[in-house]
Amino acid sequence: MDVDPIPPSSSSGSHMSLYPLPKIDENNSLDSKTPKERVIELLDVLESHVEKLRKEASQLEEDRDQLLSSIDSVRNTDVMSELEENDREDINRYADRILSRCLTVEVKVLTQRDHSQEEALHQVNHLINGLIMCVKSDPEYAKVRCVAYMNSCSSHSEEGVTDKHFESTLLGCTVDDQKKVKKRLQGLLNYFDKLNVTAIL
Repeated sequence: MDVDPIPPSSSSGSHMSLYPLPKIDENNSLDSKTPKERVIELLDVLESHVEKLRKEASQLEEDRDQLLSSIDSVRNTDVMSELEENDREDINRYADRILSRCLTVEVKVLTQRDHSQEEALHQVNHLINGLIMCVKSDPEYAKVRCVAYMNSCSSHSEEGVTDKHFESTLLGCTVDDQKKVKKRLQGLLNYFDKLNVTAIL
């Protein structure tokens, strides 16, 4: 029994054809490994494929979110207010059509969590949602909190402000969730930059 890759099928257009999967060769009598070692070797190869698939799916999920955000940005750009009403309606219909097409793509990578990690993620999202609620009423304060949260995700804080409560709660989340939270906060900081909000630190 040996582990050999299966060559991708030329007739298949499946994305999985890019990942030659291993097979077991039962006739390989020269292999000095035990049956258990050979099966584990096979599973190791499969695990690497699974992790690569999760990584690429996560990237697709992020690309989709960025496209949705870009469509929303175009619809809310200042140039829209300069258009005639008929032109604005045409642009909005075009944007709606693109948005509908984008929403037909569903990519979801699930993260395994225990109860404490679920609770930690819930608390982190609650804190960030509270920050978002402050954007319109007090954007300067919201950016201060966002900078503090962002610094709490990093090993060093460029602007010297961190939030210890947010940091300790975030550490209770899975590594995957911590990465997603950091990307979410970075997106918020980019939004503040577009609003030209200056944080008073």
